[in-house]
Amino acid sequence: MEKEIKDYLAQFVKQSVAEDVGDGDHTSLSTIAAGAQGEAKLIVKDDGVLAGVEVALAIISYIDETLACEVFIQDGSEVKVGDIAFFVRGNIRSILLAERLVLNVMQRMSGIATTTRKYVDLLKGTGTQVLDTRKTTPLLRVLEKEAVKIGGGTNHRFGLFDMILIKDNHVDYSGGIVPALTRANEYRKKLNKPIEIEIEVRNFAELDEVLNFGEVDRIMLDNFSPADVAEAVKIIGHRFKTEASGGITFETIRSYAEAGVDYISVGALTHSVKSLDLSLKAKLL
Repeated sequence: MEKEIKDYLAQFVKQSVAEDVGDGDHTSLSTIAAGAQGEAKLIVKDDGVLAGVEVALAIISYIDETLACEVFIQDGSEVKVGDIAFFVRGNIRSILLAERLVLNVMQRMSGIATTTRKYVDLLKGTGTQVLDTRKTTPLLRVLEKEAVKIGGGTNHRFGLFDMILIKDNHVDYSGGIVPALTRANEYRKKLNKPIEIEIEVRNFAELDEVLNFGEVDRIMLDNFSPADVAEAVKIIGHRFKTEASGGITFETIRSYAEAGVDYISVGALTHSVKSLDLSLKAKLL
C-alpha cells in the first residue's frame, strides 16, 4: 500500500471510529464480556470484483493491533457468492467495532472495482484507457480512486491541484478558448512544478481554435458522437492526447474506443455504482 494511502487511512479511520463510537459502543460493552475471544469471516454475497482488502486490514489493525487476520482472496480478484475473503480472530468487542466500517468501505470499493472491470473488459484490444473523474464522495476520493485502479481503470487527475483542466465554464468565463489557453500557459510558466494542460472542446470550431493555438497536452472531446470523435482524432493526428467524455455508457463505450481516442472518462465509475453485498459473520472460539 502506498504511503499516501496509509497516511490518509490513519486519519480516516480515526475520524470514522470517533463518528461511530462517540462515548462508547454501549451494545458491545453491555452484552460482550471483556476479553471474550471470537472470530468472524468476510463472506461474499454478490458476484463481482473484490476491493478494499488491504484497506480493511489497515482498519482492523488500527482498531486493535492484536487482532489476527488470514486472507484468502486479494484485491482485484473476481469473486462469487459464498466466497470467503478473510478471517479475523481476537477480541470480540474489537471485531464488532471494526465490522461496519470494514463493510462500508469494502462494499463501496468492490462496487466501484466491479463496475470499472466491466468497462475495461469492453475495451480489450483497443488500446483505450478508462478514466475516473472528480465525481466522488467527499473525503472518500482516495479510496474510490484506488478502487478504480483495482478494477483495471486509470486515475485521471486526483484534484484541482495536479492538472490544469479547462472545462466549458472556464472557457466561457475567460471569454473563449484563446484567452483561457493564453492565461493557463502564462500561469504554468510561473508555477514552480510541472503540470499538464487539458482543455474541453464542445464542437469542431473550438477544436480548430485549440489546434491553431497549440500549447496543450490533452484535448477532451465533450459530448461528441463516436463518428465525430473519429473525425476529431483524425484531424488532431496524434499531435495531442485525446479524451472522450459525456454520457458514455456500457452500450456506447466500445464505439468511442474504436474511434481511436486515447482515453474515455466515465463519471459513473464512482458516482452511481451499486455496492457489492458483503457480510461479516461471527463465530465464538
